[in-house]
Amino acid sequence: MTVPATQPPRVESRLDSRVESRVDQRIDGRMLRNVCGLFVTGVTVITTGVNGRADGTTVNSFTSVSLDPPLVLFCLHKQSRLRSLLEESGMFAVNFLAGRQQRLAMAFAGKQTASFNEVAHHRAVGGVPILSDALAFMACTTVNEFDGGDHTIFLGEVRELGVPRHNQEPLIFFRGSLGALEHEPMIVPPIWDG
Repeated sequence: MTVPATQPPRVESRLDSRVESRVDQRIDGRMLRNVCGLFVTGVTVITTGVNGRADGTTVNSFTSVSLDPPLVLFCLHKQSRLRSLLEESGMFAVNFLAGRQQRLAMAFAGKQTASFNEVAHHRAVGGVPILSDALAFMACTTVNEFDGGDHTIFLGEVRELGVPRHNQEPLIFFRGSLGALEHEPMIVPPIWDG
């Protein structure tokens, strides 16, 4: 005797009426920015320089990619003032900002960048400028660029790194605002590679 196969019951998905959802063919840029703003990120200043010139811009789209080889990436708007100098130098530094460095983040976020004459800095091995008061830094050589819509994804190999400011809280970006982490005990051990 053959038993007929049974179909699993159909489950209909119902969204809570309080949840706003977009299933449109075209995603609204403002809504995308708001949703992405709910993901807490660190705040960095990407710096570069060549032939005595230096510039930097505030970026929160940074991530580590690989330990072997040591690769990181960040995204830069195609219209960024940093783009041409970065492409000319072929190197960049990722400067992780500390919680007390909101002013510095804002100084590098505008169309007119902070002047390196007014910001404590030193040079990495390849000559790229490092913000001396940063929480930590990585000096990198650009190894590849990828198209990312209105941004370019820069992949870099880490050549030098350091942690000049131990035991300080990071500067974070959440819901369009900069702030410091509050001191809270860590209950769950962190997941370093997922």
